[in-house]
Amino acid sequence: MKYLIVGLGNIGPEYADTRHNIGFMVLDELAKQENAKFYNMRLAYYTEVSFKGRTLHLIKPTTFMNLSGKALNHWMQDLKIPIENVLVIVDDIALPLGTLRLKPKGSAAGHNGLKHIEATLGNNNYARLRFGVGDNYPKGRQVDYVLSGFDKDEQPELPALIDRSIEMVKSFATIGTELTMTRFNK
Repeated sequence: MKYLIVGLGNIGPEYADTRHNIGFMVLDELAKQENAKFYNMRLAYYTEVSFKGRTLHLIKPTTFMNLSGKALNHWMQDLKIPIENVLVIVDDIALPLGTLRLKPKGSAAGHNGLKHIEATLGNNNYARLRFGVGDNYPKGRQVDYVLSGFDKDEQPELPALIDRSIEMVKSFATIGTELTMTRFNK
């Protein structure tokens, strides 16, 4: 069984630990825990890890957020992974920090990475793990907010949330979306 796990983010040191890059951060930690190393391949940094007889193909698109669909589509076709085995990890300003929510499908909710994936695939029937980053910004400053780092008081919470996200990714690949939602969505 093969799964494509897509962490959304932007490449480049200036984006490294920003809210918008939480997808990259989750996959970096997962790879680190499994002693896997990312390689710069076509349209993405790529690595794979095995878990309970499944192969998790991890990608961090190098296309920048607004063209994420290009990388997802390429790797889905290349690895012949069906849409039901695809999981996208994305930051979500509609959820407070500390909230992790797996959804089987849904709207892009204004997120440019999800918008492009939806446009590229022609549907929104892919699972996504929404990582709440809060919405503590003044009106009209959303872009600055998601492209900034986590606040000092938020940073201590991140390791546990990232670990929980990794558990959810592994759960998705072993017991599926519905059971994972029941177990983890609060």
